[in-house]
Amino acid sequence: MAEIEKRIETHRVRCLSKMKIFLLAITCAFVSKTLSGSYMNSMITQIERQFNIPTSLVGFINGSFEIGNLLLIIFVSYFGTKLHRPILIGVGCVVMGLGCFLQSLPHFLMDRYEYESTVSVSGNLSSNSFLCVENGTQIFRPTEDPSECVKEVKSLMWMYVLVGNIIRGIGETPIMPLGISYIEDFAKSENSPLYIDFLPFMKSLLRNPIYMLFILISIIQFNAFVNMFTFMPKYLEQQYGKSASDAIFLIGIYNLPPICIGYIAGGLIMKKFKITVKQAAHIGCWLSLTEYLLHFLCFLMICDNSSVAGITITYKGMQQDSYVENTILADCNRDCNCPTKTWDPVCGDNGVSYMSACLAGCETSVGAGINMVFQNCSCIQTSGNSSAVLGLCDKGHDCSMMLQYFLISSAIGSFIYSLSAIPGYMVLLRCIKPEEKSLGVGLHTFCTRVFAGIPAPIYFGALVDSTCLHWGILKCGESGACRIYDSTNFRYIYLGLPAALRGTSYIPAFLILIILKKHLLPGENASSGTVLIEAKVTGKENECKDMHKNSKILNDDELKTKL
Repeated sequence: MAEIEKRIETHRVRCLSKMKIFLLAITCAFVSKTLSGSYMNSMITQIERQFNIPTSLVGFINGSFEIGNLLLIIFVSYFGTKLHRPILIGVGCVVMGLGCFLQSLPHFLMDRYEYESTVSVSGNLSSNSFLCVENGTQIFRPTEDPSECVKEVKSLMWMYVLVGNIIRGIGETPIMPLGISYIEDFAKSENSPLYIDFLPFMKSLLRNPIYMLFILISIIQFNAFVNMFTFMPKYLEQQYGKSASDAIFLIGIYNLPPICIGYIAGGLIMKKFKITVKQAAHIGCWLSLTEYLLHFLCFLMICDNSSVAGITITYKGMQQDSYVENTILADCNRDCNCPTKTWDPVCGDNGVSYMSACLAGCETSVGAGINMVFQNCSCIQTSGNSSAVLGLCDKGHDCSMMLQYFLISSAIGSFIYSLSAIPGYMVLLRCIKPEEKSLGVGLHTFCTRVFAGIPAPIYFGALVDSTCLHWGILKCGESGACRIYDSTNFRYIYLGLPAALRGTSYIPAFLILIILKKHLLPGENASSGTVLIEAKVTGKENECKDMHKNSKILNDDELKTKL
């Protein structure tokens, strides 16, 4: 008897050890996929400038991850439960790593990054070749050499990023549905039976009103958040005048920690207070609504457009409503023979930015590289020496304060929304039958990929492109990446469209709350709590009786042996 108990205890310890190892491994997998996804989103602006492509194409590259995930999600979610799930998750992690490696290849295969800059050109030109020279010749024109055009067209290194992102999506497919279903099944005394193998399950899920409404909410909300998270670095650049590196750093400081803390706190609250599914639905809905109302404060945290002569203002400092090509040149630079397509901005002493040192009318320069100072600039009307430095002018102290308010509001909103995520996800898991759980999670992921993850970055990128004020130019004269946007119209799209989408999502959310009042969830009945308690008490009593009986038998045997 003691030997049997020892074997049972040993088996239990082994099972617990395996479960702990699996939890550690799945946690590492989640961290890896989150880091790779966050890094990809943070590189959107760099990809756009590095490969000189429009925002709509960058949005398609970003959505290619969802395409890869879409190819296998249903198959893996349903049939993966019949195979060895930890092995499938491990294979997925390897494939995900391969995708990340492909995404990094252009950094090693390409030459140094080149923009249409007049300052950072090769050193065989004289230092004054990009300045205002009367009766000079315009050096920086689009090339007319067909060989160079063919070479540039064939340089499609962004395809590596596209293919790598698709492969990364394929590798990530088994982690979420199989990891959750494995933990759920392992935690039970016996696994749920696997029924054959697909149409009855689909029919049951499609006829589940709570499940279908939850999918609708997820699609609408995911459309909003994919757009906001993907283009947040670009928004900080254009609205508040931050550099790409500063924007990514600020997002990492202000947004990611609150999200992580919110997820952990949400799970702890669910466990600590033993929140029921109906309570979880209310918590998730009202917390999300609170964060949604907080979002409208961001419409007050605004900055004006950057003052760029010839684009947003005239050379005399007057505001102009729209960008017109013939306003690039003025009397102060008309004789300089400057290239009008080049984007190499300088900031003048008068607080106005110019598209290039030549268009600012600068005749001489001092220093080299990023420390270069341009002097004797005829378009800069100031009492000083009329000089300029590289880069756009800073937007001022007021705009910096608005940025701080925006980041604080964004951090609070991220925490509140992530706090509601775990209760909301519990509604998804508990509104379907145990045997349908894996397929239900997979179908939910499939729908959000098809109707949100893939199209959202594409159409949002196209809308962002519509606010462009000045496009970069390629060697063959084609448009490249956008260099400056109308920050007002950009703000309306970035903040307004997600607000409209999220507002409509609360209609099905309130319907779920109404349905939960009148209907019971799968496996739930009116006396489920009482039955469960009685079952536990009865089990404990039977266990105690068995232990007492066994101990009595052992004592009798021991007494007989002694006699």
